[in-house]
Amino acid sequence: MRRRHWVRVAVCVVASVTVASCGAGGAANRTADGRTELTVATFNEFGYEELFAAYEAEHPNIKITQRKTGQGAPHHQNLFTKLGAGSGLADVEAVEEGYLSQVMDKSGQFHNLLEIGPKDVTADRWLKWKADAATTRDGRLIGYGTDIGPLAMCYRKDLFAEAGLPQEPDQVRQLFATWDSYFAAGDRFVAKVSGVAWFDSAAQIFNAMHNQHDVGYFDTSDTLVVESNPDIRNDWNAVTAAVAKGQSAKLAAFSNEWNTGFKLGRFATKTCPSWMLGVIETQAGPENAGKWAVTDAFPNGGGNWGGSYLTVPKQSKSPKEATELAAWLTAPEQQIKAFQSRGTFPSQVEALENRALVEHVNTYFGNVKAGALFAAQVQKVRAAQYKGPADGQLQENVFGPALQSVEQGKRADDAWRTAVQEAKKAAG
Repeated sequence: MRRRHWVRVAVCVVASVTVASCGAGGAANRTADGRTELTVATFNEFGYEELFAAYEAEHPNIKITQRKTGQGAPHHQNLFTKLGAGSGLADVEAVEEGYLSQVMDKSGQFHNLLEIGPKDVTADRWLKWKADAATTRDGRLIGYGTDIGPLAMCYRKDLFAEAGLPQEPDQVRQLFATWDSYFAAGDRFVAKVSGVAWFDSAAQIFNAMHNQHDVGYFDTSDTLVVESNPDIRNDWNAVTAAVAKGQSAKLAAFSNEWNTGFKLGRFATKTCPSWMLGVIETQAGPENAGKWAVTDAFPNGGGNWGGSYLTVPKQSKSPKEATELAAWLTAPEQQIKAFQSRGTFPSQVEALENRALVEHVNTYFGNVKAGALFAAQVQKVRAAQYKGPADGQLQENVFGPALQSVEQGKRADDAWRTAVQEAKKAAG
């Protein structure tokens, strides 16, 4: 999920300049009435539209223009193209966490927000692991954190009942205590319920498992460790074994078939970062209200899946004003408003204790206090896994397709060898 696929919670903000320029320090863009123009481009939904209007009201010298795309991939392709060209970027560029490693590899092209930002905006505004992920080895903070995606588990109560499994959130925790218990419950489910899978996609399960480890595809020296990291192969073996037992619905995430799978009840469980509740409600539709539930458990503890940052490229003509806007948008007060508007779960320490968040009730999921549930899940996240520059490529273009090939009948060992070969190519 990258969150680039989210329907309701993932958003990136990008500010594009009216006239392409290279480097900071040039004349700021001005509107006809003399205001400084900051153009902000977004992907998906950050919940910023009303906030822009409020900021302009408080800062009459600022004009904000928004440009929004429906998905994150085109936005980031544009970002990296213009970074390479040395011109054309926005004053504020939002970066989704799946692409952050590539941005960190080019961190010299972004401002250190600790230097040019408001002095009262320090890294301790955010969860430590959120800020750490956007901090370079020499201590430069290049992104203000927006949202995050703490993980819980969603499931279909009616399908659990059909399989003879417990249905209430406080009863199903034991099924989701570990990945072993999760797959064991999957065996029980597919043995009892015909025509319905245990989970939606092998890649979705594998990604969630993989992101829990201290070391992922790369170590902190950017060395590819796919073959030497036993956790990756163990995850692969566990997921592909579940596929062989019929636990996967074999639906590519965010495809039309996957969307329809929610509506038709093609699978019984779903890895659920906080933003996924909105996706499920949208795709499953009102006819399935009350059938889906979410519990404050996730196999092998917690995890995070998704989230973005606001950055200020050195190409910006108005870096001071852009940083002030980014700082304001990522303040706890504004992040709570974004949460109320679009469900984006805040990464700011103060926001996680806000009444509006912890008392938020989701009626679609049986009136669960979803805000408090996910705030508790946040506390189970120990650290952000280090991502190498090609990490996103490996997830999207290597291991995802390799797992899909297993779902389509390829031998798991053969698919693994292909994945390793392709990973080496991607890593250069």
